[in-house]
Amino acid sequence: MTANIVPAPSCFKADVWTYFGFKKKKDSDFMDKALAVCKLCHTSVKNSGNTTNLRAHLKRHHPDKVMLAEELHRDPKQTMLGSDGMFSHKLPTTSPRSQKITETIAYFICQDLRPYSVVENAGFRRMVNAMEPRYQIPTREHLTKVCVPRLYTQTKAHVKASLDSAERVALTCDRWTSRTTEAYVTITAHFINEEWELVNFILQTTDMPKSHTGQNLAEHLRKALTEWGITEKDPVIVTDNASNMSIAAAEAAFSLHVKCYAHTLNLAAQRALKVTAVARLLGKVRRIVSFFRRSTTGSHILKEKQMLLRLPQHKLVTDVVTRWNSAHDMLERFLEQQPAICAALLSSEVRKSEKDLCTLSKSDVTTAEEVVSALKPTKEATQYMSKEKIPSLSVIAPLQDTLLNGLKLIEGESSVIKDMKAAITEDLEKRYINLKATLYASSAMDPRFKSLPFLTDNKRQEVYNGLAAEAARLSIQPLEVQ
Repeated sequence: MTANIVPAPSCFKADVWTYFGFKKKKDSDFMDKALAVCKLCHTSVKNSGNTTNLRAHLKRHHPDKVMLAEELHRDPKQTMLGSDGMFSHKLPTTSPRSQKITETIAYFICQDLRPYSVVENAGFRRMVNAMEPRYQIPTREHLTKVCVPRLYTQTKAHVKASLDSAERVALTCDRWTSRTTEAYVTITAHFINEEWELVNFILQTTDMPKSHTGQNLAEHLRKALTEWGITEKDPVIVTDNASNMSIAAAEAAFSLHVKCYAHTLNLAAQRALKVTAVARLLGKVRRIVSFFRRSTTGSHILKEKQMLLRLPQHKLVTDVVTRWNSAHDMLERFLEQQPAICAALLSSEVRKSEKDLCTLSKSDVTTAEEVVSALKPTKEATQYMSKEKIPSLSVIAPLQDTLLNGLKLIEGESSVIKDMKAAITEDLEKRYINLKATLYASSAMDPRFKSLPFLTDNKRQEVYNGLAAEAARLSIQPLEVQ
């Protein structure tokens, strides 16, 4: 008679019975419990009332399918049966591998600015489980109270040690407001290390609910200098052009305060955008662009006209008050799409919904072209500053000179262009008046600008002589007392 293998009864609770059963005769309920049958290879193993023989068989013939019984009995709660039929041992949270993975997750959350809740997301948990099924993902509370504070302490100690080794430190400080209207201040440190590499560390981003007066900002900066131990390193600072920042830098006793050149360009260009003819033009264009961006019908018809006229399938750009170059981009894109915009506005579907909306006149288009042309040098200067990964002080003087030369009036230009150039030039020329010597010296030490082509021969030689004198002063070391 043939015999079938049936699972062991539920009273057989040892883990090895997952792989063993008993033979059962056909048409009979009798099970021969004297011999256990391996489900993997169908070999009969003598059952002596314990699992010694069964475990020996598994270790000898199926070592890849089961862990040693000693490990399973040591911590049964840490053991689970995987989907592939293999026993897997859950890593203790104190094991080196588990701690390393937990540290990496905390670093991932901090480095990529992810929410703590990411560890509860199904996709994240599935990914981690696929890479290490034995790992137990920490809770959000554990990350918040233990892992991230520990990582912060370690990182802060590393940054402070690096700052201690620096001879001089430069700071950049910026105020900003979150989407939830909470005010923050970010301070970043820059210095040259012993390997002559430029190092940058964001020291802190802290909330500042107090009014952002110069006095309050100065107190905030002084606390940061003390906390990071850089008060005695004669730090310098770079900020925007706001008056409260100037007051803060002065009250905090920084030896040098430099105002951000990108922000300076923005302020100068904003002056040009406030010229009456330019402001009126921007208002007209902004209204048309806003219509196409909010109207599904208008947007659809504009796309049809773009295809018919074989124009690029570009969306219209709207300007942002705080970024002058967005006004330039808005006009530039509008001029590119002017034929399609005009055709769309004249269509019956659009005229039904927007009867008062009309395209630009011929003189308006001419003015738009002039505005784009007048702003081109300023945009190129902004792009140059933006493409610099770490812009340095040496760039300001040559860039300022190049920009002012590009803004010189040309005979035959329209009144709009003249007014815009005059507004930008007037604003730029009043900047950095007290910092010219420092800017020239910085440019002279930069291999890109060391010839100082923007200065006269006498002024250039004066800068070189000043640098030579400073180098000689620094090279003199005090004699050691014998």
